[in-house]
Amino acid sequence: MKHVLTTLCLMGLVVGCGGTEPEQPTEQPPATETEAPAVAPAEPTEQEGGALTDTLTSDNLPENLYFNITVKDHGTMKVKFHTGIAPKNVTNVANLGIKGFYDGLTFHRIVPGFVVQGGDPKGDGTGGPGYTVEAEINAKHLKGSIAMARTGDQVNPERRSSGSQFYLCLQPLPQLDGGYTVIGDMVEGQDVLEQLGQVQTGPMDKPVEPVIMEKVWVTTE
Repeated sequence: MKHVLTTLCLMGLVVGCGGTEPEQPTEQPPATETEAPAVAPAEPTEQEGGALTDTLTSDNLPENLYFNITVKDHGTMKVKFHTGIAPKNVTNVANLGIKGFYDGLTFHRIVPGFVVQGGDPKGDGTGGPGYTVEAEINAKHLKGSIAMARTGDQVNPERRSSGSQFYLCLQPLPQLDGGYTVIGDMVEGQDVLEQLGQVQTGPMDKPVEPVIMEKVWVTTE
């Protein structure tokens, strides 16, 4: 029975692929998938409160870069990005955060003891910004790690990352190592993540009450 439950969990990590690959963070492929758009170089500037206001480039990332997520009625989580080993994916997610893309979106899929997944503008696992990002598979899935969902190997043999959907690990998940791009690890708010892992869910692991990313921002400290 335990093996069956684990298999069902992994099936959901591939973004909406609809396939039968076991235990994956999943995403539905967008109608057309393109490369992540290039961004002109700029020195990052901060607004009051420390949030970055200028977009970043993968060849000029600050050494210390943090992804902050305030979840309505739950609290704030803070993740330190892996700028050195996943610069393209980090740049993409950071820039979406800087632009306000994630504000108001939900964690649409929560599996206790496995993952909390969000970042889909449609809220059902099928959405994204319309492009994918090159895989940078270099880190392990630890408790509190943040990684990118993706479509399944049958349609995505290069294991390219979703343009916006990510998941947070509720425990170490070595079964996912080597298959997904891990972009950071949690440094604050582990208690908030554990709260999210306990919310009531219904069909397709969707929370009964929306779990909303009230505010997402990027900082250098």
